[in-house]
Amino acid sequence: MATSRVPASIEALLAIWRAAPGLAGVQILDGPPTGDQANADYLTVGWSPTSELAVEFAQEFNAAGARTRDEEFSILCFLDTWTGDTDVAARRARAFELLAVCEETIRASNSNPTAPTLNGAVLWAEIASGSLMQTNTDQGVRAAIPFVVACRARI
Repeated sequence: MATSRVPASIEALLAIWRAAPGLAGVQILDGPPTGDQANADYLTVGWSPTSELAVEFAQEFNAAGARTRDEEFSILCFLDTWTGDTDVAARRARAFELLAVCEETIRASNSNPTAPTLNGAVLWAEIASGSLMQTNTDQGVRAAIPFVVACRARI
């Protein structure tokens, strides 16, 4: 019996986003980067530089008898885009373009009505919150979006 759906959900997000055509060329990382990120675009699952948390979760029994539990959790994710230029608007647009692909792949659609279940890992998942970060460095403008994928599961 699984004690949490967190590991399966992270694996599902990685698989879904690595297979998404709109994220081709984006480096998709499981957890924190292990070195300098020289790639123009990257996405992390289970890490954000704005927090030491990877996932925050809570569980409770869903009914009398204590046979199953409901679990709610938030997976921290982070996307970053950089090209070395100074065009802030272009980096911001690219960051939201990447976020849109992430969101669309886990949103129900006619062709994929079960997308919010993360391939059956959870009852539902959604991008619940995020923020925009913009920095101008000696290596050009970066735009980044730390965001949260909120999930609910039954274990």
